[in-house]
Amino acid sequence: MTEHLTPHEGRKAPAARPTAPADPRGALLRSPETSEGGGSTAVPSSGEHTQSPAAEPDPHRPRPVPESGVPSQPGPMGPPDGEERRSGRPRPPGAGPVAMRRDGDRLRFVGAATRRIARGIDLDEIVMGLCRATVPTFSDAILVYLRDPLPVGDERPTGPLVLRLRRSDRLRSIEEGGEEPDTDGGTLPALQTVQPDITDVMGSAELCEVRPGGALAEVLRGVRPVFADSAAARAALPELLGEGRTLPGGQRGILAPLRGRRRVIGAAVFLRRPDRPAFEADDLLVAAQLATHSALGIDKAVLYGREAYIADELQRTMLPETLPRPTGVRLASRYLPAAETARVGGDWYDAIPLPGSRVALVVGDVMGHSMTSAAIMGQLRTTAQTLAGLDLPPQEVLHHLDEQAQRLGSDRMATCLYAVYDPVSHRITIANAGHPPPVLLHLGGRAEVLRVPPGAPIGVGGVDFEAVELDAPAGATLLLYTDGLVESRLRDVWTGIEQLRERLAATAQLTGPDHPPPLEALCDEVLDMLGPGDRDDDIALLAARFDGIAPSDVAYWFLEPENATPSRARRLARSALARWGLEELTDSVELLVSEVVTNAVRYASRPITLRLLRTDVLRCEVGDDVPQLPRLRQARATDEGGRGLYLVNKMARRWGATRLSTGKVVWFELNRS
Repeated sequence: MTEHLTPHEGRKAPAARPTAPADPRGALLRSPETSEGGGSTAVPSSGEHTQSPAAEPDPHRPRPVPESGVPSQPGPMGPPDGEERRSGRPRPPGAGPVAMRRDGDRLRFVGAATRRIARGIDLDEIVMGLCRATVPTFSDAILVYLRDPLPVGDERPTGPLVLRLRRSDRLRSIEEGGEEPDTDGGTLPALQTVQPDITDVMGSAELCEVRPGGALAEVLRGVRPVFADSAAARAALPELLGEGRTLPGGQRGILAPLRGRRRVIGAAVFLRRPDRPAFEADDLLVAAQLATHSALGIDKAVLYGREAYIADELQRTMLPETLPRPTGVRLASRYLPAAETARVGGDWYDAIPLPGSRVALVVGDVMGHSMTSAAIMGQLRTTAQTLAGLDLPPQEVLHHLDEQAQRLGSDRMATCLYAVYDPVSHRITIANAGHPPPVLLHLGGRAEVLRVPPGAPIGVGGVDFEAVELDAPAGATLLLYTDGLVESRLRDVWTGIEQLRERLAATAQLTGPDHPPPLEALCDEVLDMLGPGDRDDDIALLAARFDGIAPSDVAYWFLEPENATPSRARRLARSALARWGLEELTDSVELLVSEVVTNAVRYASRPITLRLLRTDVLRCEVGDDVPQLPRLRQARATDEGGRGLYLVNKMARRWGATRLSTGKVVWFELNRS
């Protein structure tokens, strides 16, 4: 029999009272009666023993929330799988999840769910976070509709309001695959069955055009979630889901509009099976919180996506889309941003064809990784292209870039290396403005760091830049790069340059002394030297393989500006073509050379130059001291001249004119076969 304790007896030694066995259910029961002395009176029930209410946990004390976010149990904020909430007794197999009974459960769920939604950074992650947080803890199924297209920021949408079914999630039946993987690495327990009504709703129409003034438009305008059995929802859901589709009866569905910072951007439908407790009035507040956090997250994700798109487009337009294919040199390049989330930087590279088959190689680095740095980089790159078109010496190009940087602002600093390669003379002229020195990989496998004057960075002002002319032997490879390749928190710049030199030499050894490594593979091999923690800065890389033009493939003459000069130019061109075995081009070359030389003789006051280059094409260059560029125009029937460039344009493969500091060069190319 059960012993009844009086207050007096309750003050006796503990050894005099029998010890109550532990409750096998893992729950402590509160006694319905309490004595005046503060002791508790146990009530006999099925031979069970009681414990002091002082040992009973406070029902209002919040319980800890798992770090993983949303509980994995199928019931809404319920006890562990297989146990009832209050008694701790195992639930019968196949029993459905229990309903939320306390506000604390809802608060904990909302906190965990919103944290899970907030972890998403793009649109798909946020929508998936909403679905995974609510199924199965809050609902058995969810439909998420979003505007199509989604407005960005303050953009005012045009056209009708169209909702597209973005995602639909539900608990899967065992026949459909058992357990469904959870995004946090766990699994969602599968239900034994999935009711046909929920399955039917999951196949809702993908597109829904919201009629102005219709029932769905009114619910969306109201913003607040509504039960599916309300009059407003009953009229709106057929428009959203499609005609002929219904939801489970009673309060087993919630329609929640998704409103962003400016306007409604969609709707979410939460569903429960008929064998599960229906939604309660407090669940509308839960749905409202989920909808609000999801909508704001979607708004931010769309804005972030637009900014990332703008950054990518800006970076793509700042860098060359394709590299040119100048005569006597092969080019390859690479660009790596500092991070996937910060794709805009100030590093750039460029290759600019120059008169005389030369090419300018440029690499630079503007300080910073912001949109401002990218904009300044774009202006400096455009300035460098313009200065290169004037055929200025490398040191003069850097001087004008320095002036341009000072005009952009007092704190606009950049480093730059400008080099001009001449494939005819096999020489390269380099000027440096505070940039890491280039590395030259020789054909035999020896790699050396070129000794070029360091110079001051662009934007300092009041400094002179010095150029140095070096040999550029055929088969050698010049590597221009930014400091992000060789400098990081783990190593200084000179240690990185030495590692780069060793890496190039080791790569060249793999192909032997007579064969340089493939250019594209060499760039990839250089980037592979970057280890963990080495990506502190964006990286621009430009590699140039010097093939050069052999002296036997070049014919060069100085001609006085006389009336007989065109005929002499024709004879010289004919003899060069005969020496090269290109007699089939004689007629075309003589005609075009005569027209271009005649135009130069008409205006020149100093000797003109005529040069023929035999590469994969035949190139002819005529230079004079007149800076005005020729312009192609349609000659009238009464004009005696003005048809020379028209013939060049029709017969040549390509042609052009470039202004020099001492005049101009007019050139054209013909296919050799």
